[in-house]
Amino acid sequence: MKGKYDILWKGMLEVVIEDLLRFVQPDIDKDLDFERGIEFLDKELNKIYPESQKPSDTRFVDKLVKVYTRDGTEKWMLLHIEVQGKNEPNFPKRMFRYYCRLIDRYDRPVAAIAILTGRDGHKIQDRYEEHCLWTREIYEYKTLCITDYTDEELIKSNNAFALVLMVAREALLMAEGSDQEWDEVLLQQKMLIFKLLNKRLKVGERKYNAILLFLENYVRFKKPETNLIFNKQIDRETRKNKTMDIFEQWAEIKAQESLEEGLEKGLEKGLEKGLKEGAEKTTRQFVENLLKDSTFPAEKIASLANTSVKFVRKVKKELR
Repeated sequence: MKGKYDILWKGMLEVVIEDLLRFVQPDIDKDLDFERGIEFLDKELNKIYPESQKPSDTRFVDKLVKVYTRDGTEKWMLLHIEVQGKNEPNFPKRMFRYYCRLIDRYDRPVAAIAILTGRDGHKIQDRYEEHCLWTREIYEYKTLCITDYTDEELIKSNNAFALVLMVAREALLMAEGSDQEWDEVLLQQKMLIFKLLNKRLKVGERKYNAILLFLENYVRFKKPETNLIFNKQIDRETRKNKTMDIFEQWAEIKAQESLEEGLEKGLEKGLEKGLKEGAEKTTRQFVENLLKDSTFPAEKIASLANTSVKFVRKVKKELR
C-alpha cells in the first residue's frame, strides 16, 4: 500500500510527540515546557526542503515541531523529526541540509531525531561529516532504531511510544509458511499490544484511538477473516462482545473486505479522509449485502449496520 506508512507515521507523531521525547530523554520536561503548547510547522518545512515533495521510489516522513524551553533565554526551539526506513547513503547529508536551512530561516536552536524503522536501521549513521583541508563539519543527531529494542524491554515501559515501536516492529516479523501461519503470529502479537494499551496504559481517548488505529493498519492480516477474529477479541476485552449468527458473520467479513479496499485508496489521499470514506463505503456495502441476501426488515438492517433506517431505505431505493 503505497504511502501507507508515511501517512500513519505523520498522524501518529502528532499525537504521541511528548511521549516520543520522554522516551528519548526521560527528563526532557526539565528542558522543555509542554504546557505552553506544541506547534507543527510541516508546511514551513516543505517550503524549506521542497525536494521531499517530489515523487520518489524512497519516501520518508519528516516533521518540524516548535516547542518552548524552560531556560528563559531562547524562549522556543525547533525539533526536526524524521522517520526513515531504507538505508540511504545520502540520509546523513539530507539531515544536515535540513539543519542548515532551518538555522538560516529561523535562527533558533535545532535538535533532530531520526526514527529508523528498517531491518538494517542500525547501519544508518547518526552524524554527517565533511572536511576539506583545515575545515571540518560534524553534525550529530539522535537516532532511535526500532531493532535496538526487544519486546520484553518495550512491554516493561509505561511510555505510550513504546507501544508505537512494538507496532512498527510487527512489519519486521518473519513468518514463513502460509497466509494462515502468518496471520496466527501477527494476531498473537497484535493482541499482546492491545492488552497493554487497554489495561496498563492510562491515556486519553484521542491517544488511545490513534494507537489502536496504528495497530490495526500498520501491518494488515493476509486474510480478512483474521481481522474479524481480531475485532471480536477486542470486543471481548472491552466487554462489547455480541452474539452473531452465521449470516451476520459472513456479512461482516464482506464489509471488512470493503473497508480494506476503502483504506487502501483512502490512505493515499490522507488518513482522516480515507478512513471516513472507508467507513462510509463499509456501511453501505454491509447494508447492500443484507438487502440482497436476507429478508430482514429495514429496522433490523439499520441496527446491524449501526446506521439509520432512513439510510437503509435510501440504499434499498437506489438498488431498485
